Amino acid sequence: MVTDDFNRTLDNWIQELERYDFIQLCAKASPSSWSLGQVFMHLIENTHYYIEQIRICLSSDEHENEEASPDGKKMFFNNEFPDEAIEGPVENSRTPQPVNKEELMYSFLKLKVEMKAIEGLVSQSTRRGKTKHPGLNYFNAKEWLRFADMHFRHHLRQKKRIDAFLKLHS
Repeated sequence: MVTDDFNRTLDNWIQELERYDFIQLCAKASPSSWSLGQVFMHLIENTHYYIEQIRICLSSDEHENEEASPDGKKMFFNNEFPDEAIEGPVENSRTPQPVNKEELMYSFLKLKVEMKAIEGLVSQSTRRGKTKHPGLNYFNAKEWLRFADMHFRHHLRQKKRIDAFLKLHS
């Protein structure tokens, strides 16, 4: 099941979160880079957006004949993002620092519950609606679920770079 993959990935992030103190979570390699805490916040915010898109897909058959872009199809075929830094939308530059470590942990645990519930809705739905991803065209509900897992795994690469910075400055 898609959420089994997502939950394994999320469990990995949760285990990793336990290793850091709040100062490490907020440390940035440069003023324009993200802290690890901001990566966590980004994952939480975007996953909530994906859940919202899934709910929309499950409420209609609108755009059912639309498709993902060639890049989107390639990502789903490979079951991963390309191994490159991706410049996201301008809103990403406004990703906040976390309030505290506990907020991150609570939000990640809550995402597990929300994704399990939404997968149940997806598996029971006969709707075939799709919503438009800002850069990859149209996804259906199952594709949004898979995309959430791929997105988390993609940011593991960024986490490795931040970990290297933290190791150098500890």
